[in-house]
Amino acid sequence: MQHPSASRLTQLSLAMLLVSLAGQPVSAQTDASRSTGTTAATKTDPKAMLDDFEHYVLIDRADVAAATGQALLDLNLSPTEFVSVVEGSRRGVGQFNKAINRAMARRELETIAAQLLKAYESGKLATARSPEAVTNAIKDLTGTQRQRLFAAQRLIAAGEYAMPQLLSALLGGDIRLSTEVRRVMVEMGRQAVVPLTTALPDLDPVGQELVVSVLGDITYTHSLPYLYDLRASTTSPNVRTACEEAIRKIAVVVNDATPIADRYVEVANSFYKETPTLTPFQDDQNQLWWGYDPRIGLTFTAIDTSVYHEAMAMRLTERALTLDPANEKGVALWIAANFSREIDSPANYANPAYPATRRDAMYYAVAAGSSTAQRVLARAIDDIDTPLARKAIAATEKTAGGNGLWEGLGSRKPLLEALRYSNRRVQYEAAMALGAAQPRQPFEGSDRVVPILASAIRDVGAKYAVVLASDAERQASLVGILQGKGYTVLPAAASFTDIEQALADAPGVDLIVTDLPSGSTADALDQARSRMKLRATPVLALVSAQGYADLAVKFSRDTSVRIARAGLSADEIGVSSEQLVDKATGGSISNEEAEAYRTQALHVLRDLGVSSNNVLNIADAAGPLISALGASTGPNRLLVGEVLAYVPTKSAQQALFDAAMAPEAAGQERVALLERVAMSAKRTGNQLNDRQVASLVELVKTGGDAEATAAASLMGALNLPNANIVPLILGKGG
Repeated sequence: MQHPSASRLTQLSLAMLLVSLAGQPVSAQTDASRSTGTTAATKTDPKAMLDDFEHYVLIDRADVAAATGQALLDLNLSPTEFVSVVEGSRRGVGQFNKAINRAMARRELETIAAQLLKAYESGKLATARSPEAVTNAIKDLTGTQRQRLFAAQRLIAAGEYAMPQLLSALLGGDIRLSTEVRRVMVEMGRQAVVPLTTALPDLDPVGQELVVSVLGDITYTHSLPYLYDLRASTTSPNVRTACEEAIRKIAVVVNDATPIADRYVEVANSFYKETPTLTPFQDDQNQLWWGYDPRIGLTFTAIDTSVYHEAMAMRLTERALTLDPANEKGVALWIAANFSREIDSPANYANPAYPATRRDAMYYAVAAGSSTAQRVLARAIDDIDTPLARKAIAATEKTAGGNGLWEGLGSRKPLLEALRYSNRRVQYEAAMALGAAQPRQPFEGSDRVVPILASAIRDVGAKYAVVLASDAERQASLVGILQGKGYTVLPAAASFTDIEQALADAPGVDLIVTDLPSGSTADALDQARSRMKLRATPVLALVSAQGYADLAVKFSRDTSVRIARAGLSADEIGVSSEQLVDKATGGSISNEEAEAYRTQALHVLRDLGVSSNNVLNIADAAGPLISALGASTGPNRLLVGEVLAYVPTKSAQQALFDAAMAPEAAGQERVALLERVAMSAKRTGNQLNDRQVASLVELVKTGGDAEATAAASLMGALNLPNANIVPLILGKGG
């Protein structure tokens, strides 16, 4: 998940809040070290090192500040140890905050300052979230008014981490404490909802009634499915009444027209979309995965944020499918979430919500059938989710047969839409799936299949980029950087309208880099997303500090857009663009992957040729195939030749013959290519020119045994006039 710099003010505010709760101890350290000219980089006292870092930041000595800050980081203090350093330093937290704010504005100090701030915040949060701190805060809820105020603030800062003990206190029977806990939970808001709804089904009726009333006071809509579910299943009149009262507080009326399963799917969909309000700790690496055991209460396990939303979506849809096994939207959402879990999961990650004993996502996708796979593909196209689209196409190809591939889902035809998706991998894989199905009746988009397969042979290894910049010098610089990374860069321009024809001619665009004023950057991003060809293309946007503040938050959840500060070095732009392309599309097509696409496309075209398919005419690929014949070597060259043998055009047969007669095609390769020319002749007759016929007759006369025999076989297939054959019979030839 991206963490935009714009959120740092919020982070700093949280840090300051926690500091105000914990106090601000100050040490008696002096300025002696600086008076002697010694920098913190040469010291081992972390408080002195921090003091020097702050000093050099505030006197605008960024070079020395960077060295001292890095030396402090290199001590590898734990977050809680670093909190002690900050709060025990000579000028305390106020000076630290001032220095961090100043350092954040300096590009050469920004990374170090962010790491120091992160260490401090992590330490404060770890302290606030510790079971001991939560226990003490809950005790203070029955203390003086001041104790209650600060206890509530500490518990709200701890958030979900406080919920196991808070729920225990709520249900514990102490009316005074329960009242205070209830107030804290309501003030905590959305962070209380998932733990409470997790526990709700397994509580006794008294506990359910109490928790339901808390959920009603929180008035958060994603608790509604649980309230409707409990209302339908409980045997307690009091619980049912409490559920209805809570539902009215949240949604005004009790509405039984919407099935409970659909309510779960709706909330699951919000989790799948990673709605910000459903992410408890938006800047944390981990979220909490909740469980409830009546014997011990609420329990949680850390779950990586990258797979948290998918886990919640799957849990909710599983409940929906328990209530309604025929819920098609629920099945498709579960499959999409499971694919996304697999795509987003860190390498070798042990997911507490999806144990290693479960099968991989494709197993469930193919078992669910072609309709579900195409619903997942439709979602991927709508969400511009390239990795998911590829998974869904693979599942569709395995499960849909014949017309099912192009007939789609009524008015929606996802596989045909994939032919126009602005990622070449998706286009190639969709075209290969359609081509392998051997359609016998034309369908919308059938005319695009063979050209895309041809592109997979000719253009698959190429990378295309667009550069938009308002300054000619900057355009030239960015073009040079991208060319150094292997991109073919379209003519640089200040807007897309200046390069309309180049965009139309390019087989695809793999990366867009912009260096424009923030307003123009926003317009360019909107234009890219409104163009079918660029809709999923990753965009690296270089902007000013103000532009970063304006745009970073807006695009923080769009994995295909990266907003970066202007002034990055060439190396930094190269690395940043590679990371962006990797995350958004799975990376550039490697040489091995390009070869695999090329080979698969050739096999599909060959099969279309063998079957004489009239819907997908391989003659549409003649130009790229002829080009590929000259550029290919080894087995792939022979495969290209075999496909060309089925192309019923003069240019195909003549190109195939010229390739066979080229000097580099001697021996077995020449024999094999001559055999392919003979295949063409048998299908379409003699289409060689006089020069080629003459060279063929000469080879028959003078070639070695294998080549001469292959050439003679071709002569027979061409059905040449007797004048070319008789001299051989009479021994006047070779």
